[in-house]
Amino acid sequence: MASTQAHGSWPSPIDAALAASHDGRPEYAGAVGDELWWTEPRPAEAGRRALVRRTVDGTTTELPAPWNVRSRVIEYGGQPWAGTGRAEGGPLIVFVHFDDQRLYAYEPDGAREPWPLTPVSAVGGGLRWVDPRLHPDRGPAGEVWCVLEEFTGDAPTELRRVIAAVPLDGSAAGDRSAVRELSPERHRFVTGPEVSPDGRRAAWIGWDHPLMPWDGTEVVVADIAEDGTFHGARTLAGGPDESVPQIQWTADGHLLLASDRGGWWNLYRLAPDGGEPVALCPREEEFAAGLWKVGLVWFRPLENGLIATLHGRGTTTLGILDPETGDLVDIAGPWTEWAPTLTVQGSRVVGVAASPHSAYEIVELDTATGHTRIIGAPHEDAIDPAYYPEPVVRTFTGPGGREIHAQVYPPRNPDRTGPDGELPPYVVWAHGGPTSHAGLVLDLEIAYFTSRGIGVAEVNYGGSTGYGRAYRNRLREQWGVVDVEDCAAVAGALAAEGTADPRRLAVRGGSAGGWTTAASLTGTDVYACGTIIYPILDLTGWGTDETHDFESRYLESLVGPLAEVPERYRERSPVTRTDRLTAPFLLLQGEDDPICPPVQCERFLAAVEGRGIPHAYRTYPGEGHGFRRADTMIDAIESELSLYAQVFGFDRPDVVSLELRK
Repeated sequence: MASTQAHGSWPSPIDAALAASHDGRPEYAGAVGDELWWTEPRPAEAGRRALVRRTVDGTTTELPAPWNVRSRVIEYGGQPWAGTGRAEGGPLIVFVHFDDQRLYAYEPDGAREPWPLTPVSAVGGGLRWVDPRLHPDRGPAGEVWCVLEEFTGDAPTELRRVIAAVPLDGSAAGDRSAVRELSPERHRFVTGPEVSPDGRRAAWIGWDHPLMPWDGTEVVVADIAEDGTFHGARTLAGGPDESVPQIQWTADGHLLLASDRGGWWNLYRLAPDGGEPVALCPREEEFAAGLWKVGLVWFRPLENGLIATLHGRGTTTLGILDPETGDLVDIAGPWTEWAPTLTVQGSRVVGVAASPHSAYEIVELDTATGHTRIIGAPHEDAIDPAYYPEPVVRTFTGPGGREIHAQVYPPRNPDRTGPDGELPPYVVWAHGGPTSHAGLVLDLEIAYFTSRGIGVAEVNYGGSTGYGRAYRNRLREQWGVVDVEDCAAVAGALAAEGTADPRRLAVRGGSAGGWTTAASLTGTDVYACGTIIYPILDLTGWGTDETHDFESRYLESLVGPLAEVPERYRERSPVTRTDRLTAPFLLLQGEDDPICPPVQCERFLAAVEGRGIPHAYRTYPGEGHGFRRADTMIDAIESELSLYAQVFGFDRPDVVSLELRK
């Protein structure tokens, strides 16, 4: 029988080390012959990404430390590896090593260490590579076709991106001139080239500032000459008001694409010479999402002409689509969120999926039998699942009657219950992006709080993906308004209905969620405190030269053009509104963050100085945008709990008390 204890003070077997060890998810699953490969996080190994191999007999091995398979193109990276099976010598793999961003070749069945294929450049951020595709029959020794990001100066926006060919014989390892550029510089941003089945055409996606890829992209097709270069590049689909985040050739030479031309990312088929795209399964659901990384995959055609596709509204599932009839059959299983990575091996489809009771794992569907099974990174309950939260998917009403989507995680602990008449504290989580989404999945960081008696509400505020283009567009020029209002509306509704203690509400978030947290603390009186993680705090600085190229013009759609509305940038920035700040806060920042640099935090703290607001600032060397090291995550989550304990008035002797200075 559960005993009574104040909310927030409950003992829990989910400690910070356990939560940190389960952070991250497998990514970039791909077939190499009969084998399956993917990347996995290693928080205990300084946050590196391991490249994992699963052979036909089910044995898994990995490329050991120090190899860290992760690209920095557009800073968020993307598909970092490719492979091909060979009749002799076993598979050949190419991958990007994070530390130097060079492409390496690797023969896992050989005795040789991985060897570099590309040179190092001392200019700016150097040479970077992403979305590789192996073409062993191209050129004298075979080639890797991929996206090249090349810095031309020291500023983060002084760079160019093209599709390039890297020779597999290593001749470019010390010679930049040995890298052949295949595509014209039509766009500032490009994805890797998809080659048609007959080898005569290449297709890719491109877009330009100030558009983000969820605003508008173009599908470009070019003819491949005898020397492999691309000629006659032309736009077949897309435009400034149409987002196409993925394309794929079919066996008969048509293009499949995900497009939001109808208001939702749906699947279409397009003739190789253009024409009107044909909708394959028109629904008010999303069959894709925002292209935050280069080479994300939401659908794959099967050999029999059917299409494996992720889709859903809010949550996602895997279905098999008949493009001729529009029939879509979903798989059975508990999974509510599928990562944007799919690969096909004959009749089998492999993806990465999670549920409210299981973390992300590698799932295989055999389309011939309809059976599914877990074949990699299997979820294992490190503690009794009775300590996991039970989420409730809800739709709240915001200003003007608009819908707000959220997942609410009430406190849950089999051994404890709160005292009669005591409402639990709640923390509103604002996701990053902001053009992104909080998935309905098991997150041990959420469970860390809920098992201690603190509720969590994840808000998919206006601007989030998963609910159509109109829902995304609510945030146009309204960042710092709609997101703040929607989070406050959810917090207020939970308090008004008697779910949450109105005096013990907090808000937290990272990156764009850090912005929403800081904007909420300086723009509302809803919250008693907040945790601000690697945030944007000064729009004017961030919108000029304080961030990376990919998002350097993002604010034009989120806030408006700086030259036209400079006062809006100033008025909305938390750094200029610290006179309205009354709530204690915790600020967490990676020292090597190129996206939201520490200068943003330092400027905010200078503005707070002397105002008597209790706060703490924790910085972490070696961390960039998004914490990856176990020791960092442990300190961050325990510091956050200490903040809540001090502000909400409960005891936590199991964590070091965070020093709040004024």
